[in-house]
Amino acid sequence: MTAPSAARRPVTVRVFTLRLSATPRGARLARLLAATQLHAWGIPHGSDVCDRTAAVVAELAANAVTHGRVPGRDFELRLSLVVGSVRVEVTNTRAESRPPAPGAVRPPHPLDEHGRGLVVVGALADRWEVLDREPPRKTVRAEIDVPGRLSPAKGGAPVDGRGCANH
Repeated sequence: MTAPSAARRPVTVRVFTLRLSATPRGARLARLLAATQLHAWGIPHGSDVCDRTAAVVAELAANAVTHGRVPGRDFELRLSLVVGSVRVEVTNTRAESRPPAPGAVRPPHPLDEHGRGLVVVGALADRWEVLDREPPRKTVRAEIDVPGRLSPAKGGAPVDGRGCANH
């Protein structure tokens, strides 16, 4: 008979999923709801992780509304708090408008009015990728690392007391 492992605790993954209208209002709401959800998970308003996550959500939601919009169809925001990071997924229903892969994003010309969204995502996220889903859908996934460790005693909330701007 083997002794039970004393140090093992279950891994808790927290998930928040919401469909939003593919409109500028839906994109703004995605950012606000993401910041609010992170705060509820223990990543306070004003923290580096919350601010970076909110900005990534804003950029990906704006891209979904601008480039992935199909009239009458929503986009989906999915946040997951997994061990060590916050995962952001934004899915839209226009698979043919595929963004470039992370290594293929080029900075825009300084006078260009558009083209900075994925540059911002690349600068703020620790990792990101584009996933093809069952047509007609695609997902852009980004991860922001959570400094410190996650505390099982606090339900997976970070043990780092910095907070998220509620923009």
